[in-house]
Amino acid sequence: MKAETATTKQFVFQPESEKSTATTTDTTRPHLTIVSNPETLKSEQSKNNNAGRKKNEEVREREYLTKDEVTRLREAARKEGRYGSRDALIITMLYRHGLRVGELVDLRWSQVSFDDAVLHVKRKKHGTASTQPIEGDELRALRQMQRTSKQASPFVFTSERGGPLTTRAIQKMIARAGDVASIGFPIHPHMLRHSRGYALANRGTDTRTIQALLGHRNIQNTVIYTALASNRFEGLTAD
Repeated sequence: MKAETATTKQFVFQPESEKSTATTTDTTRPHLTIVSNPETLKSEQSKNNNAGRKKNEEVREREYLTKDEVTRLREAARKEGRYGSRDALIITMLYRHGLRVGELVDLRWSQVSFDDAVLHVKRKKHGTASTQPIEGDELRALRQMQRTSKQASPFVFTSERGGPLTTRAIQKMIARAGDVASIGFPIHPHMLRHSRGYALANRGTDTRTIQALLGHRNIQNTVIYTALASNRFEGLTAD
């Protein structure tokens, strides 16, 4: 007798209108599609997750803010909610240090050197770490927050329960501040990182320095900011 081999099938709900060469339909349960290939399953799940999701360029005209818009966003956050000072500081640090939201929620007091006025930045996505100066107003805000904090937490930005703030909480706060500031299009935290790169490029900062500040390992991720800088065209549009 031939040994029977066990096969494992994975199941995914799929509209009847969607056909795939790698799928078969259970005729006894017409709403259920059997997917034997794991790669097909991943593809179908990704398709379902992205269904109806608009591209960034369909939502907003650009992925960065001007210096004036960053200021308006920060002041709107300062005036909104019970934690205005904290939220304004979050926006300041996301912008000045080009932080990803994941890097900010993981920020610890051990990374802040009050005596030297420097921030030890640890990067996500295999980025390059750096030591960056902390400006006077930012340093004072950090000191004030540390003194008034009711939670003995290693994290700089915490929730009422003492744990680190979630990325979702920061996303909602910044989106709300963008509405209050009447920016004119939806705002998300990563735009502040892009805004820093754009501002430095427009100031004439060399590409390698921008790369180091943002922690890019590949300079190709940095040249997008110099490509956006308006100062590269100075004198070219004059009559």
